Amino acid sequence: MKVSNRISQITAGGHDGWDVFYRARRMVSAGHTVTELTIGEHDTRTDISILRAMDHSARNGHTGYAMVPGTDQLRDMVAARTEAQTGVPTTRDNVLITPGGQSALFAAHMALCDPGDVGLYIDPYYATYPGTIRGVGAHARPVQAQAKHSFQPRAEDIEAAADGAVSLLINSPNNPTGVVYSHETLEAIAGACKRRDLWLISDEVYDTQVWEGEHISPRALSDMAERTLVVGSMSKSHAMTGSRCGWVIGPEEVIAHLINLATHTTYGVPGFIQDAACFALNAGPELEAGIAAPFRRRRALAMEILSKQNTITLVPAQGAMYLMLDIRATGLSGEDFANALLDNHAIAVMPGESFGRAAAGHIRVAMTVEDARFSQALQTLCDFAASQTKHSAAE
Repeated sequence: MKVSNRISQITAGGHDGWDVFYRARRMVSAGHTVTELTIGEHDTRTDISILRAMDHSARNGHTGYAMVPGTDQLRDMVAARTEAQTGVPTTRDNVLITPGGQSALFAAHMALCDPGDVGLYIDPYYATYPGTIRGVGAHARPVQAQAKHSFQPRAEDIEAAADGAVSLLINSPNNPTGVVYSHETLEAIAGACKRRDLWLISDEVYDTQVWEGEHISPRALSDMAERTLVVGSMSKSHAMTGSRCGWVIGPEEVIAHLINLATHTTYGVPGFIQDAACFALNAGPELEAGIAAPFRRRRALAMEILSKQNTITLVPAQGAMYLMLDIRATGLSGEDFANALLDNHAIAVMPGESFGRAAAGHIRVAMTVEDARFSQALQTLCDFAASQTKHSAAE
């Protein structure tokens, strides 16, 4: 007996990019102290007021089946928030509530890609992107955004990869690089999508974490609303990662089909979680700014530390909760550097190679421990990089 090719080939027969993270977690389980700068998990948990709202909803009976598309109240609130941010008319009929952003990514590709189609995605990429595309039976094809262009994708590279493609997945503010796509970049991406008749899937889960520039949703660009699906969630904006509450925003016809998909797969999101999401969204931008504040602060700390050394180069850290560091001067790959840093200093970071070929020779640092510990770990990382550079030069 065998399982389907679709499920067995999600990682294309290779590893899933999380080896250093798993090794660090094994060390922690064995009793070692490790400074984990790996995954995008807030070091502060969901605000107690949101949890109280969740508890109140559950205790008052909203524990049965919720409406599969999402409650009217949450869909209306997500629609209103989106319209206020983008200026694009949006109603509940443009919104499907999903069990987190990852579910929304999968649903979006299910809606657009038939088996054998090509789904494009930008490299560097969040680790699940190619597997999500393969999981719907499509072929995952990367489009490299190059370090020399500050990891801003170029239209010519998208078009060069577009033969047989039906969709393109982008992410701004970007995980892993921390780059925020400029208006010029997004207009170029939109132009490539229109010329090559591509659907655009825009992962915007970090839209509240912008340190430089501005977040622009490509759905707001001319003639893009009818060919764009936007993925969002409560995870990063409201520190609700474990609550699994996200959404897809798109044309009404696509959302109607996605509701059919949800009926046959997830069957919706628990009502008490949706009520908590409504409470959180109703708290307004003040709560969102409070959730984002530690990362803004740690970015400033990092820029000060990095300014005092000349081994590591910081990729423009414009948004999200990560730093992408170019460590090629050490002579090590991102994977070798990350493993050596973990072995020698019990500091865990993600190798750039976990996020694609374009990020080789880089590491991703999550700004997800308290300020003093973060600063100490980053200084140790810089000192380690300098020692490796000297060692490499001596050879």
